[in-house]
Amino acid sequence: MVALTVLVGALPFLFSPAAVAQETNANGANTECSEAPKERSPWLDDPHEKIGFTYGAQATLQANYIWRGMYVGGLSLQGSADVGYGGLYADMWWNLGTTDYAFSAFLPEVDLTFGFARWGLDLSVMYVYNFNRPFFDFANYAPGMPGNGLEVRGRYTVSSRLPLSFLWATRVSARDGYLDANGDLQRAYSTYIELSYDHAFPSGVHLYGALGVTPWRSMYTGYKGGATVCNVELRCFRSWQVSEHCGLKLSGQLMVQPYYVAHKAESQALYDHRQLGAPALNANIGFGVYLIK
Repeated sequence: MVALTVLVGALPFLFSPAAVAQETNANGANTECSEAPKERSPWLDDPHEKIGFTYGAQATLQANYIWRGMYVGGLSLQGSADVGYGGLYADMWWNLGTTDYAFSAFLPEVDLTFGFARWGLDLSVMYVYNFNRPFFDFANYAPGMPGNGLEVRGRYTVSSRLPLSFLWATRVSARDGYLDANGDLQRAYSTYIELSYDHAFPSGVHLYGALGVTPWRSMYTGYKGGATVCNVELRCFRSWQVSEHCGLKLSGQLMVQPYYVAHKAESQALYDHRQLGAPALNANIGFGVYLIK
């Protein structure tokens, strides 16, 4: 499993920046960034529990790459690996996907996350590297221009018996710009706020629902408008434990972007895979393997 995940993670680095697609979303956001909420919180309810060394890895084949309701790309091979101790953790997530189903271009991406998760609270910083700029390029760019991203996040989960979570994520540096009425580049501080609930059935099936909003002009609406509901998501997944630390996972997702439903004249279609980011309706299915401790 570890070898498989490392292999998946190494694949994006095999592509030079010249081979990376420079496409941007139809809504003006760069084709970037996925998040993998930490599903393992063994210390969630017991404040006195001592947490030692932990690790995890997974690799997944996704029919689509969808992030916070937005369609980012087509068929994707994704993987991640994380290590932690006492609540501190580091996570590396990779994506190697296509811009469309004609395999006209690839979208390699690496997300590096460092954080602290304990007592239901998860505070982290995530850096998104898209292979279309130098690694340490934190400059801001206007819509339509490629770039990296730096985001700070805070998530709070009530308890394992009441798995209600609240997420706040804000882009604080690197690419997140729009042009004002005078043509000057402004930073949007794109923010995503999500309320989610993960219900586990006795059969082992999990049903995950989420409602996402943005409080002001941001990448989630193509840097247009103000506060709005930008994502309504329903996810279903089932895991099968193969051994003590290894298993298989099947997942399915259905997402709606209410902003683009209301402005479908701008997005031109409720669903069109050729318009990255703009489709108002998105669906996905994935199959993967995982390793945890």
